[in-house]
Amino acid sequence: MRVDIWSDVVCPFCYIGKKRLEHVAEEAGIELEIHWHSFELDPDAPAKHETSNTERLAKKYGRSYAEMEDMERNVAAMAATEGIDFQWQKANSGNSFNAHRIIHLAQSKGLGNEAEEAFFHAYMTEGLAIGEREVVEEIASRIGLDNAEVEYVLDSDELADFVRHDEQIAHEQLKVTGVPFFVFEQKLALSGAQPREVFLQALQQAQSSSNAEIEQTEAAQCNDDQCEIKP
Repeated sequence: MRVDIWSDVVCPFCYIGKKRLEHVAEEAGIELEIHWHSFELDPDAPAKHETSNTERLAKKYGRSYAEMEDMERNVAAMAATEGIDFQWQKANSGNSFNAHRIIHLAQSKGLGNEAEEAFFHAYMTEGLAIGEREVVEEIASRIGLDNAEVEYVLDSDELADFVRHDEQIAHEQLKVTGVPFFVFEQKLALSGAQPREVFLQALQQAQSSSNAEIEQTEAAQCNDDQCEIKP
């Protein structure tokens, strides 16, 4: 089944949503053909922030440091239910533009899912600064991308138009306001890291000819303003 996913590699709910969808599909015996699409949550971010994620996000969202720690612990607990070890204390956010370009390169080689997983893991579990060029190169090498091709992309504007095209479609056609955002078989959309039962319903409905509306929850997602778990 074809699933198009708009995400950013610095979005914890995008990783959670990816894993949750994969687990549900595996249990249902449905093979997924995932097409990854770029969505930069902070296009103006530097390669690396000088302060910790907790400190930076507390300031950005107007919350106390303790409140931000509580939120990050809650996200980590949610991630753990899908087998993700979210080391939020050492997460090192930064500009994700080059990561998105390398994911497009990988996708052209049939390695899009491997690239997305590698960047998610590097950021959320290893605490690597995925905005820094040497980190992007290291992750690309892990999934077997040719070093010369990676260097060519990073030394040029190659694949920048792919990133911009994805974002244009998201904003102008799909009216995406937060990620993750899923489109099943190019006909059924879900927003956020939905509960497993909602993903299962979407997969089953996409397989059928039914046009019944799925009852979506106010699921956890990241947007330009913040990442939060919906009450």
